[in-house]
Order: sequence, then structure tokens, then C-alpha cells
Amino acid sequence: MITSSKPVRFLAAAAVAVTMAYVGQPAPVQATTAAISAPEIPDTPAGRQLRWLLDAVARPPIPESELKEHFSVDFLQSVPADQLSRTLTAFKGLRLRELTKSENTLLIATVEAAGALFDLSLTTDGAGLVNGLLFRPRIAPAPKDWAELDQRLSKIAPQAGFIAAEVTKNGTCRPVHSVAPATARPLGSMFKLYVLGAVAERIASGAFGWDTRLTITPELKSVGSGELQNRPDNSKVSVLEAAKLMISISDNTAADLLIRKAGRRNVERTAWAWGARDKRDTPFLTTREMFVLKGADYPRHTKKYLSLGTAGQRAYLGRVVAKVPLSRIAGWTAPRELDTLEWYASPAQVCQAFARLSKLPDKHVGEALSINDAGLALDKAQWPSVWFKGGSEPGVHDLGHLARTAEGRSFVVTTLATNPKAPFDAAQTGSEQLGLARGAFTLVKGS
Repeated sequence: MITSSKPVRFLAAAAVAVTMAYVGQPAPVQATTAAISAPEIPDTPAGRQLRWLLDAVARPPIPESELKEHFSVDFLQSVPADQLSRTLTAFKGLRLRELTKSENTLLIATVEAAGALFDLSLTTDGAGLVNGLLFRPRIAPAPKDWAELDQRLSKIAPQAGFIAAEVTKNGTCRPVHSVAPATARPLGSMFKLYVLGAVAERIASGAFGWDTRLTITPELKSVGSGELQNRPDNSKVSVLEAAKLMISISDNTAADLLIRKAGRRNVERTAWAWGARDKRDTPFLTTREMFVLKGADYPRHTKKYLSLGTAGQRAYLGRVVAKVPLSRIAGWTAPRELDTLEWYASPAQVCQAFARLSKLPDKHVGEALSINDAGLALDKAQWPSVWFKGGSEPGVHDLGHLARTAEGRSFVVTTLATNPKAPFDAAQTGSEQLGLARGAFTLVKGS
């Protein structure tokens, strides 16, 4: 629970648990959950604060003055308002699924955020202010062996790939168990691993630094997950902050800013050098470009773009796509162009990306990747370091982790799930994928 005794640790756990807000639609709508009617919230101190919380997370960032009206002084002394606001941003779209316990100063409920299910506990003090808040992710049971993992994986999606591998000392992946490891599939926001790699390589070359300031101009703002798009036009953000937001909450505007700074062709070169050599990844699209192509006057831009060669596509992005305003983008709920318009890599290539990142001699890479473990919650005594990046859009649901043992061995577990005909029940799929990942780390460590 987020309390004044150990708030930072629990606050991090809350932020970590959001697994599926990676690319998605500009205004995500899940057909699998839209019909679920929310239970009635009681008119108690705890109930009133839950009602406020559901409203507040839908309009981030939450002003400090407003947080002071709803959280106790002790809570905010331990968890600064700006940190609390950043964490709650990851829960945009929070909805109440089930109310399991209600007392005057306590509520326990099942909630959904970014396609993941959580057990939420909220407590209030004598003044009716929140003094405890916990989001605990629901995770399916871990498989007992590889055969069970394969059987459950086959039920997740009609098209699925998997790899569990050890990262060797020379930075390659030694597969321990895999399913279709060489088949490239849509990545969603998992492509941001390559952006992070390109940024780190450009910094190592002296092109710019982690403290370099980036300008959030209107033409570089994106939609979907993140918070930078809500900041004032022409405000500044450091490369390091953008990288952390890009990875930890999958901030799309942060990714586009970093692609612009590192250079599109440099990101393409990094992806190619690291083994992701799918022709569909060139040009390497920004998130805004992807949203325009799939969501603005669809399918007009898509058809035109896909009819062109690489040089023509690059020109079309600059001449046409860049000029489409965000207001023209509409969300989509059914799978769209998953075989032709996405970012692509195989499970083995994703493993290689994690491996290459792990060998970069820059502590900031690990800082960004270790903020959010997606709720995997491995035993810290056995797994002191865990990295995560995932990705999703309708019909795509991917999770990737790298974890290091206390003895210094590193393992990667990646699941790529694709359904070209129907969207996933993101909460159920995410829970199952996390359960498979947790079991895979246990199994791979004993290999």
C-alpha cells in the first residue's frame, strides 16, 4: 500500500503495473470491456475519494493544489505531489470493475487500467483524506514446465512467438526454450527499445548528451499513451527524462522527440545492426506518423503510403503525413494493417535488442528500463534487476523482460501475441502473459 511509511517503494510498484498503454489508439476503446457496467460507489469517505480518483486520472497531470485536497499531509510528505501525479498518469482510463469490500474508511476493489487488472485498496484518515493507496496487479499462475507454457501460449493468440534465453558474456542470446522464435511479428511500442539504443549510441559518439534539452513543438506531439503531449507547446524536456518516460509509461511524444534528435536513419541503422532487418521497418515510423496513417482518413493515407517505394514513402511522410493535424486522427478498436503497417521483429531479435542494451556502458539505459517491470514482481533477492518493455494495439499484445540473477546471469523472456481478426481482452491477456513470463524465468534459471 502507498503509505507514509514506505511510499516510494509502493508508488513504484503502482506505476510498474501498467503494462498495456504502449501505442494503442488515441482514445482507447476496448470492445471486450465497454459493456461492463460499473458498480455503484458508496457515499463514504473512502467511496468519495475513489470517485474523485477515477475522475482525476482521466485528466492528467493532476495539479498539486488538487492533490493536497485529497491526500493527507503525511502521505504527500513521503510521496511528493509531482511524483504522485506522474505515477497516476499511468492509470489514465482507470475504470471500476468490481467492489469487493466497502467500509467507511476502506475500499477494496477490482479496477482496470491500460488493459490490465488490479486489486485496488484505498484508505482514508479521520479527515477523509487518502492515507493509503495500493494497486496490485493480477497475474495468472506460473506454468510448471515448458509443455504447460506452450499449451497456454497457444490459447493466447492464433499467432504467437516466444523465447526464453540467456544473455551470454559476449552479448548474444542462447535460447533455452522458444516457439516460432524467428518469425517477425508486430511490436507495438516495443520498437522503443531500438530508439533507446540509438539514443545511447549517439550520446556515446558525442552527438549530444542526456542533459540536452528537447523542445516539445506542436508538430512533434503525438497521441495515445504518455504525458508530454499535455505539456505546453515549446516547453522543454531533457533527453534523459524523455527516455525514461518513453520506456516507463511508453510516452509516444517522448519517443518521437528522441527519434527526431537521434535521427530516423540512425534508428534504422541501430535496428539493422542489432538484427531487426525487416524491410517493413524502413522508413522507421514515428508514433504520430503511425497514428496518421492508420487513423486519419483511413484507409486513404495507408493505401497511398504502402503503394510507394522506400524513397517515395520518406517523401510522403514529410510532404503529406507531417501536415495532418492531430484532430484528424480517430481511434480504432479492430486490428488494422497488422501485416503491413507496424514495427516488426521476431522474439529472437527482441532478445538480441535487450542483450545489446545490456552491454551498453551507460547507466542511464538501465535506469530507464528498470523503472517499470509491468507487475512481474520477481523475488528481488533472486532477481535484483528487472527490465521491461511491451507493446500493444488492437490485435497486438507483446511483453518483453530482461532480468539479472543475484549471481550476475541475465535472461530474456519475450512473448509476441498477434490476432489479425479480433482485439484482445487486454486485461486477461496481460495477466496470462505475465504469469507465463514469471514461470519462464523460474524455468530458465534452472536450465
